[in-house]
Amino acid sequence: MLTKENEADLSKIIVDCVFVVHKALGPGLLESAYEHCLIHELKKRRLSVESQKVLPVLYGSVQVEAGYKIDLLIENDFIVELKAVERMIPLYQAQIITYLKLSKVKTGLLVNFNVSLIKDGIKRISV
Repeated sequence: MLTKENEADLSKIIVDCVFVVHKALGPGLLESAYEHCLIHELKKRRLSVESQKVLPVLYGSVQVEAGYKIDLLIENDFIVELKAVERMIPLYQAQIITYLKLSKVKTGLLVNFNVSLIKDGIKRISV
């Protein structure tokens, strides 16, 4: 479990990597292109990254494979949900909140790369 200080440091590194990728590629690509480039940047910083991590739903004593996948799980304690969309809708925020709750991870970022200024495409979410 991350301390608040470590969480802030990790968040800063992730956001910096997002800025690097967006500066290099700009808006307009597919989400998968941003995902692969962001993974590369994060690994360059020696962070552990799992992509498209399957997230089961626990219903009582039953584990249900419902098709949920976390875009990026970083250091086993931080979720990044990626988008490359014209506009964000409330469903995307609900999606990352669901992933945070199901995984018991406390903090994540919702990132939309399809913006002119990447600072406008980053939203921090905590549960």
